[in-house]
Order: sequence, then C-alpha cells, then structure tokens
Amino acid sequence: MTLSGNQKRKMKSAARLYAVQALFQMESSGQTVEAVKTEFLDHRFGAVYDGNEMQEGDVDLFSRILEDAVNYQASIDQMTDRALVAKWPIARIDPTIRALFRAAGAEFRDPNTPPKVVISQFVDVTQAFFPDGRESKFVNAVLDHMARETRPQDFT
Repeated sequence: MTLSGNQKRKMKSAARLYAVQALFQMESSGQTVEAVKTEFLDHRFGAVYDGNEMQEGDVDLFSRILEDAVNYQASIDQMTDRALVAKWPIARIDPTIRALFRAAGAEFRDPNTPPKVVISQFVDVTQAFFPDGRESKFVNAVLDHMARETRPQDFT
C-alpha cells in the first residue's frame, strides 16, 4: 500500500506528538526509552479509544526522535538553556514544553528535515497541548534560536 503525501505528513505529525508524550512520560515515570517506545508502538499508534481511532504515526521518525532526544539530551538541554532567558533555566520550564524542546532538538539533528518544518510542526504540537495559551509564541521563539544555532547554514 502506497501512502499519499498527505497521509505521510499526518503520520509524521502524529509521530512528533507521540514523541513529546513519550518523552514527558519517561521523565515523569522514570521508564526507559525502550519501555515507553514499546508501549506507544503497541498501544497508541492506531489504537481505538472510546470509538476514536488514534492516528498512525511514522514509526521510524518517532523512534529516531526518541533515541536522539535521549542520547543527546545534555547537549539539547544546554542549547535550550542558551535560547531561554537567564532567569528561566530548562528545569523551570513546564515538563510538556521541556519534552517538546527535547523532541525538536533531536529532530534538528536530521539534515533531511528543514528547520522551518521542525519549528512549524512543533509549534502545532504546542497548540495541541496548550490551545488557549501564549506557549506557542514562546516555543516558536526558542525553537527559532535553537535552529539557528544548530543549522546556521539554513538561515543565510
């Protein structure tokens, strides 16, 4: 079965949302990346809850974001700290947004995904978690700073 471009985009968007949820869950529960990844792949991707089917996610993207977020967490967190104002170290940030910064920071490592796509997608994820807040503007600004630090050649 071949997927349309729109289906592929939806699966990538779902993978990013699931990655943020998984990173949040890992931090709050202390579970390993393997345990959380297995749970998401077995019980979330395409699962049906109360008659609502969850979106299938791009398994490769989800796995890569999780692995890179864990393997490069220290450098991603340091980069995030540099993008934040001095009075707001990453430890003081909402855990959902912290997970989001880690997921986006991991995806910035992929040279095949343009930084503007990563920023746009994770701002959309922010709006899914915080539909009424100003968080999306904050996330946009921090991710823009992180992207320019990670991939300055894409902003010339």
